[in-house]
Amino acid sequence: MKKIGILTSGGDAPGMNAAIRAITKSAMHYGIQTVGIRDGFEGLMKGRFINMKYTDVDNIIQRGGTILGSARCLEFKDKEARKSAVQNVKDAGIEGLIVIGGDGSFRGAHVLAQEVNIPVIGLPGTIDNDLYGTEATIGYDTALNTIVSAIDNIRDTASSHKRVFFVEVMGRNSGFLALNSAIASGAESVLIPETITDIEALAEQLRTQNKGRRSSIVIVAEGDEEGGAMDIMRKIQPHLKDFRLRTTILGHIQRGGSPSYFDRALATRSGVMAVELLMKGISNKMVGIKADELITVDFKDAIEKHAIPNLEKEDILKKLLTK
Repeated sequence: MKKIGILTSGGDAPGMNAAIRAITKSAMHYGIQTVGIRDGFEGLMKGRFINMKYTDVDNIIQRGGTILGSARCLEFKDKEARKSAVQNVKDAGIEGLIVIGGDGSFRGAHVLAQEVNIPVIGLPGTIDNDLYGTEATIGYDTALNTIVSAIDNIRDTASSHKRVFFVEVMGRNSGFLALNSAIASGAESVLIPETITDIEALAEQLRTQNKGRRSSIVIVAEGDEEGGAMDIMRKIQPHLKDFRLRTTILGHIQRGGSPSYFDRALATRSGVMAVELLMKGISNKMVGIKADELITVDFKDAIEKHAIPNLEKEDILKKLLTK
């Protein structure tokens, strides 16, 4: 193998640059040229290729986002539209592909690998941590730390004004970010897609817990079946007429920032392993982590199955609250 391609796709995640760096440098170690593909699958279709050099990836391990850029490309789902991507890969002489992204990115990579007949490896780069088969995805740890830091700040003003804050966090249809940030920040309640939300029960819980307290924090996953933080506050307001309610939507600050140690280390280890898997001709695998050991997960499982957070943690949260 003389040349491999690398692209980042979907939402950006802290640690993607660390992975790009590891892939490029480890490929150089083995005498392999890395071709950076700008703007994900859109760049693949339009031939936005760059031959990566050492200087391109030097001093980027600490940077958030992705130097290659990312884009959501619905057009890539169309077989006719993908023909240009297939031809570009062949013309560039790319013999293997590494895709950093989520399940949608892996679907595109899986299809492309079949049409071009080259091996493809996926690195799980998403703050949502919703990919099956791995305990952590690149960017998840950093996002968690960003959320906890933001909630600490919100707690200060909530306590000063005796307010109940409903804080909305990302995660799509997964409750990993919401549940674990709730535990780490000492939140009074958490609403996640994996459990049914009972508005009246939540109101009663807040009334009981708020006696003698100056504030309450409720973490709301954006994919909760009752809606986001604004929806929850609107629905619960009639049950808490004597309470001062506020909402905060953390938004895209959760996706930015310098990656944590864990995400840098995970991205670096995974990037090196991805190159070595391609050299062995292994394809359609995602690199994951379990008990601090890197593992491979079939694309089919990573794409079709859904990771579920440990719901026992919700019981832990309840046991820590003083009635």
